[in-house]
Amino acid sequence: MTHTGIIFAAPKSGSGKTTITCAMLQAMKNRKYHVRAFKSGPDYIDPMFHRDVIGVPSRNLDTFFSEGEQIRSLFALEQEKYAYSVIEGAMGLYDGLGGIQEKGSAYHLAQTLNLPIVLILDAHGMGRTMVPVLTGLMQYDRDQRIIGVILNRTTDSFCHTMAPIIEKELGLPVFGCFPSQKELHLESRHLGLMMPDELCFQVKNAAKVLEEHVDIDGILGCAKNYIENTVEQRSVEQNTEKRYTLETSGKTVKDLSKSVQIAVAYDRAFCFYYEDNLRLLRNMGAKTVFFSPLNDKMLPEGTDAILLGGGYPELYAGQLSENRAMRESILRAVRADMPSVAECGGFMYLHETMTDTEGNTFPMVGAVKGGCRNSGKLTRFGYVELHEKEPHFLEGNTIRGHEFHYYDSENNGADCVAVKPVSGKSYDCIHSGENYWWGYPHLYYPSNPEFAGHFVEEAKAYHNKKKNGVCNER
Repeated sequence: MTHTGIIFAAPKSGSGKTTITCAMLQAMKNRKYHVRAFKSGPDYIDPMFHRDVIGVPSRNLDTFFSEGEQIRSLFALEQEKYAYSVIEGAMGLYDGLGGIQEKGSAYHLAQTLNLPIVLILDAHGMGRTMVPVLTGLMQYDRDQRIIGVILNRTTDSFCHTMAPIIEKELGLPVFGCFPSQKELHLESRHLGLMMPDELCFQVKNAAKVLEEHVDIDGILGCAKNYIENTVEQRSVEQNTEKRYTLETSGKTVKDLSKSVQIAVAYDRAFCFYYEDNLRLLRNMGAKTVFFSPLNDKMLPEGTDAILLGGGYPELYAGQLSENRAMRESILRAVRADMPSVAECGGFMYLHETMTDTEGNTFPMVGAVKGGCRNSGKLTRFGYVELHEKEPHFLEGNTIRGHEFHYYDSENNGADCVAVKPVSGKSYDCIHSGENYWWGYPHLYYPSNPEFAGHFVEEAKAYHNKKKNGVCNER
């Protein structure tokens, strides 16, 4: 059976990609299709929506984080379990690194995976201008991957008026429209959207609207035809390249018995994780156990390492501070040399203090001297490549990541150098040592599996020290 993949993309951000992608996923789930989802680019929040809709973890595919060989192998993982893959594009279709390069764009991902594209055009306030807008997008489509368009935020009647014009002048199928819904909107907040569980009930309504106004069968049929017409070429190309697998790449941990336990912070304050980061840790011999810094009183029993991901800790600073038992549990573990990785929100939590969005300052864990507060502007944004000054986690290599935060620290660290891929600008950041890595950048572990391998090996070493009774608090 041919696996069918589709990328939903748009001319710009705010065009309705997330709403329509989630509606499509819900509609396919209602039809009992075996479907999975991906997000093009580094965003954490959209995959959480996808996961909540279909009950299957959604993963990121990013052509800055990964080269073509790795992208295709990540896409191929567990592909045999699903008939369809739905990929939500990022920003505008052709917007890549720095907004000016093709690399990192949704179109570059479509090229890498040889997949068709369905455009979502925000047609609100537009008439015949839709035609030249679509003409320009299609002229850039040198591989002829765009198989059709959905007109968002327009009426059904005007869609029926415009569809024959678009199809006659451009030869581009119009699959239908998604009329404006006042009660249906996914609001922007911080890194992207509101938390998934706040709006999931709206997705079912969106799926009904999509079923009523969009030719879902037409989309799936055109995508399947596109894939079948190119599958022979894809097979030849992919059989000639060396395959990448998360199971075998990077540092090999000698004991894969999964006796190493990594405690992963996961609740409303800490929820930004790349699925393939967690997968890589597990494949390297770690067992991941989730805990809540908001609600639990101590780290899970048997913890050998701590992973504090990003999220919205500033929205829960008071509650995090009130949970003194958890703060002290983490501080004791860090002082006893338990391996730890903290990114963005997790890094903020490790500070002595955090000032919330209303200006109130609260005590935090205290492992990092100083405080963090809202800078009032976007402090750092975009892709980075990180180099350690003294090799520990990276062993002289680099790892890729992404930053997007309004908060800043009085003590960002200076053990690494972050380099921007387009401008080449660099700055110091990160607190790192043999068994800890704390800083703002969100890392993508598969871009350097050595990072995950080192973390798991340090957890193993700590596990063995515990067994021998030699873990003492500094």
